[in-house]
Amino acid sequence: MIKIGLTGSIGMGKSVAAGMIRKQGIPVFDADAAVHRLLGPGGDAVQPVEAAFPGVVHDGAVDRVRLGRAVFGDDVALKRLESILHPLVARERHRFLAQARRRRQRLVVLDVPLLFETCGDAGLDAVLVVSSPAFLQAQRVMKRPGMTASRLKEILRRQMPDREKRRRAQAVLLSGLGRRFALTRIRSVLAAIRNNAMPRKKRRRR
Repeated sequence: MIKIGLTGSIGMGKSVAAGMIRKQGIPVFDADAAVHRLLGPGGDAVQPVEAAFPGVVHDGAVDRVRLGRAVFGDDVALKRLESILHPLVARERHRFLAQARRRRQRLVVLDVPLLFETCGDAGLDAVLVVSSPAFLQAQRVMKRPGMTASRLKEILRRQMPDREKRRRAQAVLLSGLGRRFALTRIRSVLAAIRNNAMPRKKRRRR
């Protein structure tokens, strides 16, 4: 089974690209969706997050606004949160891969925002990075509810620069040039992967 990573900085259009890939019949693991489930009602992360950040749970689920206030700009608090969430997301990812193997899927995609930052690219056959010009990225992100220039700056500080992600990727998916262009590029990249026409990622030794 070929395992492909999909990543990109905030506001680059990764979610749209993931949706297009799903429409090609390829299973996609969505790390963000997994986090939402874990923090939602009955989620496995609710109790440990409440223990680490008292007062962030409301009606049996983690209030993401309150949690954001608790960790924003605090690297120590953020690392504490990541130490809770990352193992749980990894467990969800393992379940996804196990199910894909049982179904004999030839190709799967792992949609992970902080793929390189968390060394989540280890063991993958290739990584696709979604990228767009910085001005377009900023325009998209600033339209989000509650977003401010300082908050965006803090988010980008924690993320690997786009140019470095593009350098590490086996293929770059450009957004901002229209859906037709993006879909054509995605189909081309997937065809190259299926036909072994794309250089595989060198797996790091542990």
